[in-house]
Amino acid sequence: MNKHPHLLATCSLAAAMALATVSTQAVADKARWTMTTTWPDSLALIEADRRWVDTVHRIAGDDIEIEFRAGGTLMPPGEVFDATETGSIEAAGETGVYWAGRSPAFALLGTTASLFNAVDYLNWIQHWGGYELYQEVYNQFNIHYLPYAILNNETGFIGRTKIETLADFEGKRLRLGGRDQGRILEQLGGSQVTLAGGEVYQAIERGVIDAGEFSTPGVDYNAGFAEVADYWATPGWHQSASVFGVMINRDAWDALSEEPQEKLKIAADATMAWALAWSERESTDATQKFIDAGVEINTFSDEDLARIQEITNEVYLRGACEDPTYAKVLHSMLSYMDHYANWRDLSAPFNMSRTMDNLPSLEEIEACL
Repeated sequence: MNKHPHLLATCSLAAAMALATVSTQAVADKARWTMTTTWPDSLALIEADRRWVDTVHRIAGDDIEIEFRAGGTLMPPGEVFDATETGSIEAAGETGVYWAGRSPAFALLGTTASLFNAVDYLNWIQHWGGYELYQEVYNQFNIHYLPYAILNNETGFIGRTKIETLADFEGKRLRLGGRDQGRILEQLGGSQVTLAGGEVYQAIERGVIDAGEFSTPGVDYNAGFAEVADYWATPGWHQSASVFGVMINRDAWDALSEEPQEKLKIAADATMAWALAWSERESTDATQKFIDAGVEINTFSDEDLARIQEITNEVYLRGACEDPTYAKVLHSMLSYMDHYANWRDLSAPFNMSRTMDNLPSLEEIEACL
């Protein structure tokens, strides 16, 4: 028999109150973020954003809760950079190519023309200094960056005008994203038209543009391009691979302790692997659907691609000599390819990267630094 029932009751009450206090504090300490993206619900690229948010909630749900809103529901997609920089929102999904007006280096961090493929981006980000360069460039704008999706070669040009050779670019109005890409097209005789992804369908349908590109075959088919296009010119030299990720306001990032920060990065790495395989499967299935829809596929010749590479190299050297940060990122990318050649070239034809023999030399880039 307990001789001190009142003491026991008092201790139990104190323990319960302490537990309730800890639980209340844990709830109060949980970070609550608002995140949006540049992609509306109608574009499949939003799936990478959703995958990352879901993974974060699975592995870091006790530390952070993210309210995710599709692109265009909080603000126009072009305003998410400023909103993240200032802290109006804590995070935003995007690709760096949209912010080249802020720093030309974003053009390379988001995509490359006739340079990296998806494995190159993966290698470079994870083990050749790429991740640190993302932080260096984004940190200038009070943003921490987590790359969480890499997509391989994009579709190419889709439209109602047949493009088979470089001569067919002459005088054509083409929807094309990216500063470097526009410079290349200009030398090919075409005119760059800048449109949001959600506007490309109608622009093709109404003849506002002769042809357009947006993303991978899987994304483009889901956006309805097969309904309005007769021709598809490939490969997509303009974006040999692309990186997507989440911009996080630096103050919001720094407010997290080291453990949840690491969990968010782990979620990004996991999403990256998922996104690459997801995109390749979607693109494989979509290619057959384009064929079944009667879209005629035309492939550029080796000679045409070699000429595009020559023009691209000139554009890269021009960009490097215009901006030191762009030059630093490009030099890092080419240094990776040069170094990786020690193993890559020996493993051909089973290698997982592009070769270096037709790209700018390191010495040419160093002359700009």
